Amino acid sequence: MVQSYFLYILQCSDSSYYVGTTSGLKQRLLAHNEGRAAAYTTIRRPVRLVYSEKHNSIEKARARERQVKRRTRAKKEALISGTKKDLKLFSKRGHQVKKQQ
Repeated sequence: MVQSYFLYILQCSDSSYYVGTTSGLKQRLLAHNEGRAAAYTTIRRPVRLVYSEKHNSIEKARARERQVKRRTRAKKEALISGTKKDLKLFSKRGHQVKKQQ
């Protein structure tokens, strides 16, 4: 059986996002909510899972984690909502949202 790894995004009680990787998504979410996973989430509990991606290697999951962590909040929210149009829009370097005429 092939091991699966996950990139995940949690929304914390203060509305901030936490991005991580794991091989056990349910157990990791429980650990975050029990204060046993990361100092960042420990003081921002409860947290809830808002996004996850499955990968077939830990290297790919961690590479994706690094990529997502560098994104702006707007890009993370577009990823979470699944709005590919917005994700593409926010992916342009130096893009500023302008009113449509």
